[in-house]
Amino acid sequence: MNGTARSVIVVGSGPTGLLLAGDLATAGVPVTVIEKRPHRISNLSRAFVLHARTLEQFDARGMADELERVGRRLARFRLYGRLSLDLSALPSRFNHILVVPQYEVEEVLERRATEAGVRFRHETEVTGLTQDAEGVTVEVRGPGGGTESLRAAYVVGADGMRSTVRNAVGLPFPGRSVIRSLMLADVRVTEQPGELLTFNAVGDTFAFLVPFGDGYHRVICWDRGRELPDDAPVGLDEIKATTRRALGRDFGMHDPRWMSRFHSDERQAPAYRAGRVFLAGDAAHVHTPAGAQGMNTGLQDAANLSWKLAAVLQGHADDALLDTYQAERHPVGRSVLLSSGGIVRAAMAKRPWTIALRTAVASVIDTVGPVRRKALGQVTGIGYRYPAPRGSHRFTGRRAPDVALAGGTRLHEALRGGRFVLITPEGAGARAEYKDRLAVERWASGRRTTVLVRPDGYVAWAAESADERTIETALATHVG
Repeated sequence: MNGTARSVIVVGSGPTGLLLAGDLATAGVPVTVIEKRPHRISNLSRAFVLHARTLEQFDARGMADELERVGRRLARFRLYGRLSLDLSALPSRFNHILVVPQYEVEEVLERRATEAGVRFRHETEVTGLTQDAEGVTVEVRGPGGGTESLRAAYVVGADGMRSTVRNAVGLPFPGRSVIRSLMLADVRVTEQPGELLTFNAVGDTFAFLVPFGDGYHRVICWDRGRELPDDAPVGLDEIKATTRRALGRDFGMHDPRWMSRFHSDERQAPAYRAGRVFLAGDAAHVHTPAGAQGMNTGLQDAANLSWKLAAVLQGHADDALLDTYQAERHPVGRSVLLSSGGIVRAAMAKRPWTIALRTAVASVIDTVGPVRRKALGQVTGIGYRYPAPRGSHRFTGRRAPDVALAGGTRLHEALRGGRFVLITPEGAGARAEYKDRLAVERWASGRRTTVLVRPDGYVAWAAESADERTIETALATHVG
């Protein structure tokens, strides 16, 4: 293949596009990122939370520790007054929420992508897209108004809710607005909240407050009686009044650096793939900010797709592998729509019976262990399992925990570099024929299970007391 025939164009340089581009470039795939905005990392952050599964993905790329240093950990957070969710028992090294602004995440991801050789085209807008059996042609308009055609084997649209890429391939985006006239602002406060993440719903209002660590707090609030258009003016007095009703005080908010009014949709594309074009992040699915799952879900999309594209472009897998992106990520996107929508609808409860139901559900989550673990697994991302063939080992399709390996290393360390990891009992031999695509490790314990972990940290195959022939068959099937 020539360079164009094995390259990828990523449209959009948000967290999803940056992680995807960085993964591909690290694997040796030529990548161009097209972004219509000027080159800058804005401090007007939209997302502000990283969940456990996303932090595990960053750990497998050697980036988690840096983000942990700039973020603030939250091991417990409160919802609806009574319900308090404790994350300290999560079966993860990252048994907490990390409050960190999106711009900090983007800065780390962009630096990695740049160092890996990603080519960025800022102030460049996609104006058209066509594809054929050999690749995709993208028409773009540059900062000076000039137009040109770019060619790649595959294109990934990570260009947000109003995705030009999604529209160009004719994929619909069905759904509806769930909540209108949400108010959002970054403000300074004179009174520090007692909790790192503050949320409550009272009557016809709810409010959410979280610090960014740079002297500003993000506030999101809503008043049922003030459902105005997105372009209606919003003032600090209105935000303070709504926050006081929901949280009991406004914490002395002052000096907003920006304020806006917006609506929140629930939408999902029916397909994440159209030939050689893929959708990821908000281009594929959008949902309410409840549960802070948006950025995290997009990053998981990127982690799932990147290694598959690299494997196909490098000739180690058939194009059919790319169909598993839809099979694995579309159900997760749907689940996030349901869970985030459930949280915001509970916050918007008005009738006495719906408020009573909210209280009952909160009580069940708070007191029933299996229900609480399932809820935490969904919100944090560690509970999702991908489809597995009938008769597979019970580990297949599951997230692989960051287990200890012989020699004092961890699984996440072994995953760095985008490789498969084969974990075997003591005495299994190395597989030199797979070169840099596979790391062979030993259990730190005497466990007899053999496990093959995909580059995205999910189990591709596992067996108890597997012999050499069985292992070789598994490697040929999954590693290529």
